[in-house]
Amino acid sequence: MKKLIIQIPCYNEEATLGLTLSKLPRQIPGVDKVEWLIINDGSIDKTVEVAKACKVDHIVNFEHNQGLAKAFMAGIEACLKAGADIIVNTDADNQYNAADIPKLIQPILDGDAEIVVGARPIEEIEHFSPVKKMLQKLGSWVVRIASKTKIPDAPSGFRAISRNAALRLNVFNEYTYTLETIIQAGQKGIRITSVPIRTNNYLRPSRLVKSIPTYIQRSILTIIRIFMTYQPLQFFTILGSVPFTVGFLLCLRWIILYLGILGDSPDKPRTPSLIFAAILIIIGFQLWMFGLIADLMSVNRKLLEDIQLRIRKSDLNSPHK
Repeated sequence: MKKLIIQIPCYNEEATLGLTLSKLPRQIPGVDKVEWLIINDGSIDKTVEVAKACKVDHIVNFEHNQGLAKAFMAGIEACLKAGADIIVNTDADNQYNAADIPKLIQPILDGDAEIVVGARPIEEIEHFSPVKKMLQKLGSWVVRIASKTKIPDAPSGFRAISRNAALRLNVFNEYTYTLETIIQAGQKGIRITSVPIRTNNYLRPSRLVKSIPTYIQRSILTIIRIFMTYQPLQFFTILGSVPFTVGFLLCLRWIILYLGILGDSPDKPRTPSLIFAAILIIIGFQLWMFGLIADLMSVNRKLLEDIQLRIRKSDLNSPHK
């Protein structure tokens, strides 16, 4: 029997959760059972009461707010323990059209993908400012480069995940899971694709994007950190090449001037320039060494992830192993 669980991270969502749950399906072609799960991320309103009134099957409770990323992963763990074959993640603000869930899970049912991300019609979303639309596109482009995938809407939280892919996911970032899981899928060879989905009317401001400058800063730091984690050698090679190249060019300039090739006096002191060039070359070389060490450490990370996968499968002790 194939089971689908729809999970919703919630933080003070009593105003919109009822509407969101009322739109969720209980029957979907291709699956035998559909269940709902909410992650109560330390809500202080009546989110849990609303969920119970709407007959939610599973509730995961945090005593204190721990953020979207931890709530997402807690939901994934709970769905796996509940025997989910497919997990659909959506938002409590009814942003995503629940009628598109069958379309979202179809590539998984067909065996064409293990993760499916719903691509919103960004240009058609009225409450997105031109700046936010541009940032969404830019961020998604950077994620596509880092992950070597073709996901057009990386920040989208409307996604379907197969059991096998869910067992392999880890989220280290405390801000959001959206970017990291895509990059991780690309690096781990998890088949990931995207399908176009619809959005509903705007109900409330995003709690993740409190301001454009903060969103830009956090997104940049998130992408850099993820890139350092999964492509350390490439990251530090690029980073180290900048000071090394500048230092090398300054050193070459010093040699040319010292030899008087350009007609300048070779006796003119240029020691500070030479010292600065040497410092830049050393910095570049050290960054390359950091990349080599980090790349060797990433081998241990991959081994630990394999061990973690075995432990997860053993702990779940389900017939899906």
